Amino acid sequence: MMNDAIFTKQRLINLGIIITAIWFTWYAQNTLDEYTVRIINNVAIFIILAVSYNLINGVTGQFSLEPNGFVAIGAYVVAILTVDAEGMLYQYDIEDPSAWVLAMQAEFIWALLLAGIISALLALSLSFPVFRVRGDYLAIVTLGFGFIIRILAINSPTVTNGSLGINDIPEYSNYLYWTMGAAIITVIAILNIIYSKYGRAMKAVRDDEDAATAMGVDTFKIKTLAFSTSAFFEGIGGGLLAALLTSISPDLFTFFLTFQLLIIIVLGGLGSTTGAILGTIFVMAGLEWMRFLDEPISFMGIETEGTPGMRMVVFSLILILVMLFAREGLMGKKELKDLFKKKKANK
Repeated sequence: MMNDAIFTKQRLINLGIIITAIWFTWYAQNTLDEYTVRIINNVAIFIILAVSYNLINGVTGQFSLEPNGFVAIGAYVVAILTVDAEGMLYQYDIEDPSAWVLAMQAEFIWALLLAGIISALLALSLSFPVFRVRGDYLAIVTLGFGFIIRILAINSPTVTNGSLGINDIPEYSNYLYWTMGAAIITVIAILNIIYSKYGRAMKAVRDDEDAATAMGVDTFKIKTLAFSTSAFFEGIGGGLLAALLTSISPDLFTFFLTFQLLIIIVLGGLGSTTGAILGTIFVMAGLEWMRFLDEPISFMGIETEGTPGMRMVVFSLILILVMLFAREGLMGKKELKDLFKKKKANK
């Protein structure tokens, strides 16, 4: 009886969070200025990428460095499917686009779903060679995959327009309803997986893979599920990113993108979805807020010249302090509901 009451209360809290997120989306889209809305759009997209990346890296404990590859796939799929044939012919300067590239057209919602599906299928096929290794070797293999995707994008001018990339992508992601809606759905889906029997198996693999195997857990199946699910949402995030920037090229999908996501999930707390969200807000919104550090500052009659890059110096110092005093990140492995439980226990 008490368990039912706790479960009902938790569902009401979750419902309240979802309603608050939906209200904030409506309020921001209709009230805030264009610059602020764009920052929120960018944060929402990176929430999708960070939460999905955290599933394989934090929850399942597989040191994977592949996100830039799947994000690139999602971005190019959406770009190819949403830019019309006339636009393709106009901007493909290295070589003419392939006939099938010109023929492929789809509405944005279907392009997004296809971006996720193609990324997931590629992850499924990669699982067989990738998960033959563990630890640092897994990191090297998945890092190589990201490089391969970027090199293929550069050397496939009839498909991706090579190093010039694709421009004039329809700007769907300037509406918060797309980005925030996708972020809400992603977080709900990931949390449902984490709290299911598959999520418990993922945590078992993370804590001790050999012990999980001894207890009858099909570790390959669980790692493949986490990898494919992560790739699906990374592909969708990549598609939304392309529709926000309206222009993509291979230089956008370097290892720096993966490194940025790695900083976010480590800062928030490996294994914590709440931490991944907080880490994204801290990094993506925080860097924008600190732009004033690069400009001339006047304080108490003292004026300083603008120093380009100063915000990165200050941000790096903040990251060092956080890692020194919160070595498991902002949330550790805890979620928001765990904080409520702790407060109740203290009472």
